[in-house]
Amino acid sequence: MTRAAAYATLCTMTKRGDSGARVRAPLTELENEVMSAVWKAGKCSVEAVHRSVSQKRALKETTIRTLLRRLELKGYLHHESDGRAYIYRAAEPARNLAARAVRQIIDRFCQGSVEQLVCGMVEAKVLSKREVERLEEVVRQAKGGK
Repeated sequence: MTRAAAYATLCTMTKRGDSGARVRAPLTELENEVMSAVWKAGKCSVEAVHRSVSQKRALKETTIRTLLRRLELKGYLHHESDGRAYIYRAAEPARNLAARAVRQIIDRFCQGSVEQLVCGMVEAKVLSKREVERLEEVVRQAKGGK
C-alpha cells in the first residue's frame, strides 16, 4: 500500500489600497456581531463576547473562540494573556474601519469623488434634514466661517 501525501498552502494576504491603508477581508454578519461586542466592551474575554453574542444567537463558546482567533488572523483583533485566558481588544476603532469602507465605496462607485457620494446621498434622500444641516455646519467651519 502506498501513501499519498497531501500538501496545502495557506495564504493570508493583506493588500494595500491606493491610499496605502490596509485592505482586510470584509466582515461577515456574525464577525461583525463579535466585533461589535469587542468594540462595546473595549477589552474582553471569550466568555464576555459569548455572553453578548449569545443574546441574539445560539452559539457555543468554542465557536466564539474560533471566530475571535480568525478575526485576529485577519488583523481585526489583538489579544493578551491573563493567566490561561485571552483578553481581546480591537486593533482599531469601529469608526476607522467604517471610514476605510466608505473610502472603498467612493473609489469604486464614485470615481474617487466624495462630492459625488454626498450629493448622491442627498439626492436619494438617504440623509435626514438634521444630517444635512450638520454637514452644512461642518463644511462652514472647515471653510473658516461661523
